[in-house]
Amino acid sequence: MPYIKIKSYAKLNLALNITGKTSSLHRIESIIAFVDLHDVISIKRSKSNKHNISFIGKFSKNISKKNTVSKLLEILEKRKLLKNRKFQIKINKQIPNKAGLGGGSMNAANILRYFIKKKIIKIKKKEITEISKLIGSDVILGLNSTNSILTSKNEIKRFTNFKKIYTLIVKPNFGCSTKDIYSKVRKFEKPKLNRPNKNMFNFDYLKKMNNSLELIVLSKYPKLKKIKLYLENSLKPVFVRMTGSGSTLIAYFQSKERCERAKKKFNRKYKNYWCITSKTI
Repeated sequence: MPYIKIKSYAKLNLALNITGKTSSLHRIESIIAFVDLHDVISIKRSKSNKHNISFIGKFSKNISKKNTVSKLLEILEKRKLLKNRKFQIKINKQIPNKAGLGGGSMNAANILRYFIKKKIIKIKKKEITEISKLIGSDVILGLNSTNSILTSKNEIKRFTNFKKIYTLIVKPNFGCSTKDIYSKVRKFEKPKLNRPNKNMFNFDYLKKMNNSLELIVLSKYPKLKKIKLYLENSLKPVFVRMTGSGSTLIAYFQSKERCERAKKKFNRKYKNYWCITSKTI
């Protein structure tokens, strides 16, 4: 049986606010876009008596055996949704880890979406939400890779038909632990996104927004602050913002040409840092 190939796109937080905390999780609101940087998931039924998950590609090193995909399969097994069917899954990792790009969460989301679409599992909407949350708070966003606004009430409003945004994605040679960064959050912001609308994706609106976690990360990693200042002052994007809990910085541009020029300039200055141009899908 041949493999089915699935593209698993990277997620960007164009803006992110921490609005409160429950006993276990922080409440967030966020403006989200997906870009054409992606992992490739190859999946097929297996005759083995257990699942097989393997990682290849640029960012396949140091992925724990307990990962988002193994967690998803474990949950589906426990709920007897796979009916003893086993799968062979190979993931070509082109999205860096511990970067704030949601690579692992989107892998799990896309596999779950594939199982639902192909009727491999029969599941109600409520259970989809439950399972997604058990794997990770942003998994639910990857079930439909479209521009979205996540409100502080945990509602998702999706938007389509947008002008492309061109991005320079810069990942320094260190990552950030999501758990560690969130543990340092001391203050919360008033919700700003509870009435989601299309205009929130305009550059004029986005420039006024921020990422609540950015100050925490920049104070912990002065090197990252230096890179942000260089991106802002030397490359002249519309704005620069960290995505997720870092360590990736995104410079946003209105044109592909400016974005490509910025990449060349950045590569000359920071030869050892991974950076790539990408656009919203």
